[in-house]
Amino acid sequence: MPVWEYVGLDGGGKAVKGVIDADNAKGARARLRKQGVFPTDVFEQKAGSRGVLGRGKGLNIQVDFSKYLQRVSIQDLAALTSQLSTLLGANIPMVEALAALCEQTENAKLKSVMTDVKDKVNEGSTLARALRGHPDVFDDLYINMVDAGEKSGALEVVLLRLTQFTEATVALRGKLVSALTYPLIMIAMSSLLVLGLFAFVIPKIKKVLESFHSELPLLTRVLFGLSNFVIDYWWALAVLIPGAIFGFTRFIRTPRGRLWWHRRLLRLPVIGPINRKVAVSRFSRTLATLLTSGVPILTALGIVKSVVGNDIIANAVELAAKNISEGQPIAPPLKASGEFDPIVIHMITIGERTGELEPMLAKVATAYDSQVDNTVNALTSLLTPILTLFMGGVVGIVALGVLLPMLNLSAAIK
Repeated sequence: MPVWEYVGLDGGGKAVKGVIDADNAKGARARLRKQGVFPTDVFEQKAGSRGVLGRGKGLNIQVDFSKYLQRVSIQDLAALTSQLSTLLGANIPMVEALAALCEQTENAKLKSVMTDVKDKVNEGSTLARALRGHPDVFDDLYINMVDAGEKSGALEVVLLRLTQFTEATVALRGKLVSALTYPLIMIAMSSLLVLGLFAFVIPKIKKVLESFHSELPLLTRVLFGLSNFVIDYWWALAVLIPGAIFGFTRFIRTPRGRLWWHRRLLRLPVIGPINRKVAVSRFSRTLATLLTSGVPILTALGIVKSVVGNDIIANAVELAAKNISEGQPIAPPLKASGEFDPIVIHMITIGERTGELEPMLAKVATAYDSQVDNTVNALTSLLTPILTLFMGGVVGIVALGVLLPMLNLSAAIK
């Protein structure tokens, strides 16, 4: 069924645009009117064409940048996967299920992608092969699980597992983001407050104290020196700080820098154990999900290597895959890396020995997710009073630096 791009007005007179599938332009307009949209332009979307939002000649080409800048979030993908699993579970044919998803999703990019997937499946392609044409939306993990589900005839079950995996990933990411947001805001506000004190408040106090022509205490002289530095060299700070951040970012994007940074992340106090637990949890849950869905273990380890998020852990996974390809167990190289806790190695060893590797990995992931949750909650509860004490300490030092010379002046006057 052809896909049509449209521009029009909704019931409130607001400009809208998007894509819709119909047999012809007249049918597309009719469907839009049923949805409460009054189309002003409808144009067939063809492979390689710019469509109604990007057609024209020469300098008159109109490009819809929002369509290309819009991204598909992991939440969108989780919702789509859950809906597809439900539809297939209700014995709805694949093409009809995909058509329903095209109408259901509100994300313009995802709607366009799923429309293309539906057309390819309608032409005889498998769902996994159709998804493989959109690697910016569907990663290797997603595609391989769908492929395994189609080959085993259990696509509905695989999609349900994939939904649970995606939702667990979203939940963990949300916990980390929510835990770090408040401390980062506090640090930013503290930095601005300190800069404000040194740039505007201390210079005024300095003029008053220097007018007495008396010797100032060491702490006061240090504060005045820092204030002078901020005022005289603010431009250097404005250049050096972003430059240092940019240089560091470029460095950790290189293979050597990335490896160095990932090693440091695992060794940092407090943050290091959290990073390690997150990486091991991701390794365990992803591998368990893939193996349970019927993905071969070597293929599964290749996928896991790319999703653990830490090169040190990824190298250990790569060695494990090499061991398995040579007919050896997975646990020894993970143990030799020193990056996995003994309890994890023990459970993997038992899982391999008893043929229950997937349940063991799932238990490891659940346990580590719980530990990460508890650690992050404890850290968040501690950060607030620590940052409050820090702010009070900074203000106290500044106040002490100002009061000391005043106390000396009072003593001298007496």
